[in-house]
Amino acid sequence: MPQPVCWWEIAGKDGPALQNFYAELFDWKVNTDNPMSYGMVNTGGNGSIDGGIYASDEPKQPLIYVAVPDLQASLDKVEQLGGKMVMPPTEIPNSVTFALFSDPAGSVFGLIKQD
Repeated sequence: MPQPVCWWEIAGKDGPALQNFYAELFDWKVNTDNPMSYGMVNTGGNGSIDGGIYASDEPKQPLIYVAVPDLQASLDKVEQLGGKMVMPPTEIPNSVTFALFSDPAGSVFGLIKQD
């Protein structure tokens, strides 16, 4: 698959409570050892996809990310197909560069720059 699903996120008002909930429910390892207390989740390999759990003032649906070679080209294609950019390409230094879009039905997806 040239552009695989590569990450997911779950957000809610009480990030630590969500992190504990999913860690206990699925026996996931959640590492919050970073300045933003973003819960990096290692789901254990074997074809599984790692992700993140974090605090957000707005309740959100789980978010799926797809790895693409060119964020802007993908966003341009999203718009050609009737979707909309939600967040332009954004870099988190020493971590990831990503963007968000909504499909024609309003579902939001993420794009991660493939290295």
